[in-house]
Amino acid sequence: MEQDAAAVIRQYAPFVWRTLRHLGVPENQLEDVSQDVLMVVFRKLSEFEGRSALSTWIYGVCRNVAATARRSSLRRRELPTDTVPEAAVRELQSTTLVQREARERLNKALQALPESKRMVFVLFEIECLSLAEVAEAVGCNESTAASRLYSARAKVRSALVRAGILDSNQAILEVV
Repeated sequence: MEQDAAAVIRQYAPFVWRTLRHLGVPENQLEDVSQDVLMVVFRKLSEFEGRSALSTWIYGVCRNVAATARRSSLRRRELPTDTVPEAAVRELQSTTLVQREARERLNKALQALPESKRMVFVLFEIECLSLAEVAEAVGCNESTAASRLYSARAKVRSALVRAGILDSNQAILEVV
């Protein structure tokens, strides 16, 4: 299956970034790990046979590269310092601050889920993949993916309601 690598990278770069973030790659490593994924996609795109959706294949690359990054970050520790560097921070408007807090709470709720449920939720609800594509990406059948999605939704909703971010009538993704 012949694809234009530059177009694929432009189209899927935001997906790669979000996926890596939800796979637990630390914020300070997202840029580098995203670059690693995109390099793999660029090098291996000609080998993609089209037996699955391209997004599913790229998700697999993300999962493998994120696992490697997490293992290497366990060996590489940052050194603490006594002084905090000064950084200019622009003032945020209150709505932006509320949205940021809601996203942080959603991320915390997602991080509390087991990876199998978290990735089903992220791929279906945030990345808008079909349930069949999600099941293929995470390596289970559709009924298992649906069960994981149902459970993940309930746990995320409960966490957001407890945090005061979501009321009982709101859809989860309305707040972010």
